[in-house]
Amino acid sequence: MPYRYLEITVATQTILPTEDALDVVERATAVLARNFELVGRRTDIWAELDRSEYLLLRTLVEHGPADIRTVAAALGLDPSTAGRQVGGMQSKGLVERAPAEDDRRRSIITPTAQGRRAMRLTRGRRRTATKQLLGDWTDPDLRQLADLLSRYNQAVTTRYLL
Repeated sequence: MPYRYLEITVATQTILPTEDALDVVERATAVLARNFELVGRRTDIWAELDRSEYLLLRTLVEHGPADIRTVAAALGLDPSTAGRQVGGMQSKGLVERAPAEDDRRRSIITPTAQGRRAMRLTRGRRRTATKQLLGDWTDPDLRQLADLLSRYNQAVTTRYLL
């Protein structure tokens, strides 16, 4: 059996009613992670921003300017990792730092106009790619997927971040 055929078979395997549900979820999440990488390689969704830049900018746009510790906590990162990401993004003109008014030792991170544009463009490309993949799904199916993915992400947050 050629490798490509095996890869496609694993990715599209039918779930049998007798299969252990946890085993199916484990396999499906492994395939899902690989599929996210595949979509990223085969589309232009990451042309302006990489995944970490997108998530950091989206967090700042949705929740407002924040200090490094708050950004790190929101993204499940170590503050030093978040600081390095912010530094790289600052050198690209995507964010700016300013001293906090109440404690000048802290820096407040704010997306720039360029950063907001790049985030909106990336979000639009991601939405388009998702719509192309799931365009024939019903609204109830999309809502169910959204609910289940949100629950999964909350479980990860609760287990590993809180």
